[in-house]
Amino acid sequence: MQTHEIRRRFLAHFERAGHTPVPSASLILDDPTLLFVNAGMVQFKPYFLGDAPPPYATATSIQKCVRTGDIENVGHTTRHNTFFQMAGNFSFGDYFKEGAIRHAWSLVTGSLEDGGFGFDPERIWVTVYENDDEAERLWQEIAGLPLERIQRRDGLDNYWDMGVPGPGGPCSEIYYDRGPEFGAEGGPVADEDRYLEIWNLVFMQDVRGDESPKYGAAPIGELPQKNIDTGLGVERVAFLLQGVDNVYETDLLRPTIDRVQELSGRSYDEGTPDDGVRFRVIADHIRTGAATCCAACCAASCATPACSASRSPCSPTSPPWCATRWGRHTPSWSPTSSASSRSCAPRRRRSSPR
Repeated sequence: MQTHEIRRRFLAHFERAGHTPVPSASLILDDPTLLFVNAGMVQFKPYFLGDAPPPYATATSIQKCVRTGDIENVGHTTRHNTFFQMAGNFSFGDYFKEGAIRHAWSLVTGSLEDGGFGFDPERIWVTVYENDDEAERLWQEIAGLPLERIQRRDGLDNYWDMGVPGPGGPCSEIYYDRGPEFGAEGGPVADEDRYLEIWNLVFMQDVRGDESPKYGAAPIGELPQKNIDTGLGVERVAFLLQGVDNVYETDLLRPTIDRVQELSGRSYDEGTPDDGVRFRVIADHIRTGAATCCAACCAASCATPACSASRSPCSPTSPPWCATRWGRHTPSWSPTSSASSRSCAPRRRRSSPR
């Protein structure tokens, strides 16, 4: 299943359930706590905190994200990228734990013919926050999961926040068992390469202070209402459904690796393990560099007086400033693409005749 089909199925699943589709925000938002958007919920933070009324009760999006906290793992593990796409569904005081679990289970295990991903229910494991009896019970009732495939973990693994003060909450993560050839028995607590996390359901209910509950600190308060924030790793689902060995060999990144082989004269498939790491790091960083460059370009365009007056160059219905500045509209731009997905690479100009 190609990545674009995974994205389409995710959005269609939640649109059928009444969620409003929302375009990805730019990687650079007006948020002083972040350099780059690192999660799908970032653009919805004012709604979670109660600072602004949400224009919809539920929403769904495919958000472009950048994280560098675990950059040392890139290229070495099967699952880490610095730039990735996070598919999410969000509830602003509408449904809570039961609804989130029902939506996720039906999409993950639903048949391909019915628009699901078709994962074998017998290979699904989940984790819950260490004292979340309700989530454990709901997974048994809704999905029929046996207790031995529901594991409790502490805040380091099963409490989520943005890494800065703001909204947060305990979470429940969905894992897929890749099989005994990929690691030890025992579930996610034993081996997270064999048991691959694909989806995190965050029960967004707390306000985090300077210290994170992930490390034992108490939340400084409760959010005005109980919300849902989920994040599915599009690249991780792609690597499972495409039958490749890692996120770098999917239809999105493998072409970059192939091009690097051509330019370097080295082999990815037949080279040394160290060569493999180098190829994967290069592919990952090229993608991240292109995405962040484009986001910075559009952010810069929106700082111009013309944009301040019209607010149009980075709007969903206008071509980006960087496309018009260089005298053309880029082929990758369309009225439905988000600001961070629009190409802003300048066309090479011919030298002026002397």
